[in-house]
Amino acid sequence: MYFFLWNLSVLEIFYTSVTIPKMLLNFILKTTAITFNACVAQVYFFIALGSIECTLLAVMAYDRYVAICNPLQYVLVMNTTTCIALVCGSWVSGFLNSMVHTVSIFQLPFCSSNRINQFFCDIPPLLKVACGNTLPSEVVLFTVGGVYGFGSFLSTLISYVHIISTILEIKSSKGRKKAFSTCTSHLTVVALFFGTSFSAYLKPTTKYSSEEGKLVPVFYAVITPTLNPIIYTLRNKEFHSAFRKMIRLGISKL
Repeated sequence: MYFFLWNLSVLEIFYTSVTIPKMLLNFILKTTAITFNACVAQVYFFIALGSIECTLLAVMAYDRYVAICNPLQYVLVMNTTTCIALVCGSWVSGFLNSMVHTVSIFQLPFCSSNRINQFFCDIPPLLKVACGNTLPSEVVLFTVGGVYGFGSFLSTLISYVHIISTILEIKSSKGRKKAFSTCTSHLTVVALFFGTSFSAYLKPTTKYSSEEGKLVPVFYAVITPTLNPIIYTLRNKEFHSAFRKMIRLGISKL
């Protein structure tokens, strides 16, 4: 579990670094410009790291499934080789998925406008300003992106269906509470990430709202990664102890 959390933490650092530094620089310098090549790079890495997070969350759900549903076989099933293979597979598939979308988007002509109504380069606002036939790119977005994202979500959902059914079979209420508490943080992150991602990408450009399009991506690109460390540490005893010490120290200094 901690191996996957470590990978998720590293991923979140890269994920937020793709958009937030440029956004802050634009706010400070009061400019809204970005070069074409920088926009291509931003889209590629943003989609790649978001895709990796999809599969990594599904892998973490499978890890919880094995731990709760097959605890005696956990060490054998989730051995070091398997864990490394799952993480490497997540990273490789994420970059390949992003390559398909990036090539599909940036082969379109952008002759009508060079202004996108968004804080950073993303697929929906780019499709909105493209002046060519965007239907093939939309088909790629809905099929490849839909299969990739929904496949990750479905595998996560299946894992949790088995987990919850196993937890409900535990006779002790204390045992059920303890087993379920190991999954609440991950479930919260899954709901936040997949919910906002699907609402942003799995809709036609004709139904793309400028205001909603600006709000939702910021939520899953900035707010959700910021909340993830807090969500995962809320049930950590060491965190509670350190937080209480910090509060006591602050009060004593006052």
